[in-house]
Formats: sequence, structure tokens, C-alpha cells
Amino acid sequence: MQPRKGSHSVYSIHLHLVFVTKYRRKAISAPMLERMNEIFAQVCRKTNSILVEFSGESDHIHALVDLHPDNNISAFIGSLKSASSRILRKEFESHLGQFYNKPVLWSGSYYVASTGGAPIEKIKAYIKSQEVPD
Repeated sequence: MQPRKGSHSVYSIHLHLVFVTKYRRKAISAPMLERMNEIFAQVCRKTNSILVEFSGESDHIHALVDLHPDNNISAFIGSLKSASSRILRKEFESHLGQFYNKPVLWSGSYYVASTGGAPIEKIKAYIKSQEVPD
């Protein structure tokens, strides 16, 4: 994964995201997962980010995102969750009605981890090895 260039920066911010359905219900179908991939890619494009990889199971999804540094991580995640929930609840209303009687899809929590690049111990060693000026 090559770093990207901005007008005043070079960056490589990769996030591994995991969203879980409310009450861990097995509510996600294959067509929903396919549509969710499109929604996530669209939100990423609007925020100058890139959806690198996406998949999931019936009760959770995983996404790998190359994030643009102008984005606030929690706001970006909020955009992904709210857009996907709103659109999927509208387009798959009868299916989701089997699992939820309220308009919900996602649990309030999420998992996010920075990923890629060198291991933390190597970065720490590199920083410690810098020549301190006299």
C-alpha cells in the first residue's frame, strides 16, 4: 500500500473497522452485504478516502479503509454507520423487520485499529536511534 500525496502532506492511514449488528442479531443477508459495500465505497469517495477491502457475516462487517487525513475518525465512522443504516433500513425494510421492531441496524459501539506499516516496536527503536543535536 503506497502512501498518498496531498498538497502539503504524504500519508498512509489505514483503518480496520468492525461494526456489529444491534444485539448481535444475524440480520445481514448477502444482498444487504453487497449493497453495504456500495454504500461504504460511496461514503469513502465523498470523504476522499478509499475502501480497500470489505466483507462480513450475518452479524458483523469488516472494512479496510485508506483514510484521508482531513477526516475525523469518529465522524467518519458515524457517517458510514448512519448512511448504511438509513439506506439499508429503507431498502430492506421487510427483511430487517424480522429482527428489529425499531429502526436500528448497528450496535452503538465499533472496533477500529490502525493497520499497516512497521510494527510499533520497530518504530519506537527507530525514534530512539535518532541523533540528538548538540
